[in-house]
Amino acid sequence: MGVLQGSVALVTGAGQGVGRGIALALADAGAAVALAGRTASKLEAVADEIRCRGGRALALDCNVREPDSLKAALARGVDHFGGLQILVNNAQQVPLGTLLDVDDAAFASGWESGPLATFRMMKLAHPHLAARGGCIVNLASSAAMRWDLAGYGAYAAVKEAIRQLTRAAACEWAADGIRTNCILPLGNSPAMDGWTRARPQESAAFVATVPQRRVGDCEDDIGRFVATLCSDACRYVNGQSIALDGGQAFLG
Repeated sequence: MGVLQGSVALVTGAGQGVGRGIALALADAGAAVALAGRTASKLEAVADEIRCRGGRALALDCNVREPDSLKAALARGVDHFGGLQILVNNAQQVPLGTLLDVDDAAFASGWESGPLATFRMMKLAHPHLAARGGCIVNLASSAAMRWDLAGYGAYAAVKEAIRQLTRAAACEWAADGIRTNCILPLGNSPAMDGWTRARPQESAAFVATVPQRRVGDCEDDIGRFVATLCSDACRYVNGQSIALDGGQAFLG
C-alpha cells in the first residue's frame, strides 16, 4: 500500500514536465490525482498513464489565470474523488528577458498565472484541506539566487512572491492541519529543453555548476520527493523552500 493511499491530490500544469512527473509519482504512492491544465490531450495522456499503472486520475480543463476556471476545476476534482488532501501549484507562464525587453503584458501574465493563481487556489482549497488535514506544495525557482540576475529579474520576481505566500500560509494555516512548503526544482521539462535549445552555451554553463552534473528527472527526482513530502514521513516539515537541483542553489 502506498504512503498516500486514500489521499486525493490536485496538480496544476499536470500535462507535461514537472507537473506530469509529480502527478505520476503521487499516483504511484497511492493518491487519486486530479490533473488540471489547458491542453486536454496532454492531460488525458497523463491520466491514461496513471490508469495503466493501476491508479486513479481525472483530467480537468483549467486556465489558472481565470478565477472561475480555478474554482470549477477544484470543485469537479473534489466532487469526483470526495475530498482533497494535497494541492500542488505548478502551472505558470514565466516572463523571461531583460527588464527593458519584458513588456507589461508578459509580466502581468507571469503574475496572474503564478503568485495570483497560487494565492487564489490555496484559498479555494483551504476548507477542503482543513477538513481532514493536508498539504500544499508550491513551485518556485532558484533564479533569485543567481549572482547575475540579468535577463531573469521579472521571472525571479514572480517566483519569489510564491515563496512568500508559501511561508505565510505555513504560519497561518498550520493550526488548521495544513502544511505548506515550496520546492525549487531543476527538472528535464519541456521548458528546460526549450531553454537549452535557445541558449545552449548558457544552459551548458549552468548545468556545469550542478554538483551532480545532471538535470533531475521530473518523476524520479522531483515527483518522488514531492510524494514523500506530502506523506506522514514529513509531517513536521512546514514553511520550507527546498531546492531539488542536485546541490546547485544555496538558500542560506
